[in-house]
Amino acid sequence: MKIPINQWSKDDRPREKLLHKGVAALSDAELIAILIGSGNREESAVALSQRILKDAGNNWNQLAKLSLKDLMTYKGIGEAKAISIVAALEIGRRRNLSEALDRKEVKSSRDAFDLLAPNLSDKSVEEFWVIYMRKNTVIGVQQLHQGGLDNSLVDIRMLLKSLLDKEATDFIVAHNHPSGSLHPSESDRKLTRKIKEAVNYLDIHLLDHLIVAGNDYYSFADHHEL
Repeated sequence: MKIPINQWSKDDRPREKLLHKGVAALSDAELIAILIGSGNREESAVALSQRILKDAGNNWNQLAKLSLKDLMTYKGIGEAKAISIVAALEIGRRRNLSEALDRKEVKSSRDAFDLLAPNLSDKSVEEFWVIYMRKNTVIGVQQLHQGGLDNSLVDIRMLLKSLLDKEATDFIVAHNHPSGSLHPSESDRKLTRKIKEAVNYLDIHLLDHLIVAGNDYYSFADHHEL
């Protein structure tokens, strides 16, 4: 029989622990428990949160891949609780992106990956992103496509228009491989060549094309494929 959180020792109650010891004292499961507020008849909020995290390999990036429907398969997680979890993870993603943007300059493929990882590393569908730059200084980051990547779905005209609108002199493109493979396909290489040829007429420079898979990436520039 589970013991309700309000009957736990004060040090074991997530909200009270946060108040008295600070947020850093909380475990990952306790942070999620605060979001969902309660568990189910068999599990406390903390125990349920521990189980959800365990199923995600105790990895925040894997947890972020879960949809509302996935989260709602857990007994005790309804729509409102699932939305709270997804919203909190999105706040974390946006904070990471803001911190990366504060650095302003991109001088290497690692810098570009660090900037885009919050948006690409945990996605379950393919997305295509652009970093707009002037002399290594980032002037914008934008998603141009979601849901698949091939020559017909990435609109080169839209990319060119966005580069002109931003008055970019240089740019980096990136897309993710949800499969986890870092190996570029022939379609990836063909798209890279097509983009590079298109921008040459505008005197805008393609600096790199990244393939992101989880917490790692492949750089066309680093592999001398530009």
